[in-house]
Amino acid sequence: MYAWSVLALDMQDLGVTKTVETWVEQAQLFLVTRAADFGLRAVAALILYYTGRWAAQLVVQIARSAMHRAKVDTMLVKFASNVMYAVMMTLVVIGSLQLMGVDMTSMTAIIATAGFAIGLALQGSLSNFASGIVLVIFKPFRVGQRVDIGGSAGTVEEIHLFTTILRTGDNTQIIIPNGKITSGVITNFNALPTRRIDLVVSCGYADDLRAVKGFLTHLVTSDPRILKDPSPLVAVDDLATSSVNFVVRPWVRTDDYQAVRRDLLEQIKLGFDSEGFTIPFPSQDLYVHANPQADNVLKISSAA
Repeated sequence: MYAWSVLALDMQDLGVTKTVETWVEQAQLFLVTRAADFGLRAVAALILYYTGRWAAQLVVQIARSAMHRAKVDTMLVKFASNVMYAVMMTLVVIGSLQLMGVDMTSMTAIIATAGFAIGLALQGSLSNFASGIVLVIFKPFRVGQRVDIGGSAGTVEEIHLFTTILRTGDNTQIIIPNGKITSGVITNFNALPTRRIDLVVSCGYADDLRAVKGFLTHLVTSDPRILKDPSPLVAVDDLATSSVNFVVRPWVRTDDYQAVRRDLLEQIKLGFDSEGFTIPFPSQDLYVHANPQADNVLKISSAA
């Protein structure tokens, strides 16, 4: 105790205590001043953030209403609205950080570096995203259409920015990455209002060719679902190995394609049965030759 008392007296004599008190007072004054300044900046930043967010939502809502009035595709409206909101909110956040005294120069460099690294890690996803933008803008197909894309066929259920969802005829859901769609062939079966049915019908060489052609012509001209213009085509297309082949090519509305094609196949088979026409199977003729120079020796040859 005596030693501490002597040390305290010595510090008072040297003026150390007064100096420390001065430093403490200055530090407190500095902290109070900085805290007040930081508080004002934080309040201003919060006001800017919430005001900017409200303004961004208002602008997006107005733009969305304008695009709906202009009858812009729903998928494009959603995409454009999301991009617009993201860009405006990015500007609002940057402005708020600058108000708080954050050095955005270094922050921008950090964001750029992080973005580059994320871009390398998400190359496939970014490719699908870019392909989704292409599908939304150019619209090679729409929801409800039957397509063959990415090696799969089905009816388009949904179109997202990263994937497209198909539903097959047996009610199976197929999810296809958009990058695979735009890098391949897109077949849209419902893009045009009319389609042509292509059938090949075979009859035997022994059948009456004119009677077969007349039956097929009557069949395609009597169906009201088959269009008159362009007119349906019924013609001999090939004299095959064991049959005479007709091509039957009527035009129908796209929505009637499957139903008309199935009905035609059924009516052709029933008509051939009732008219006595044949639908030949591939066959070969066998010829047996006796060898006159040797007993019990036969030579067999065949002809298609």
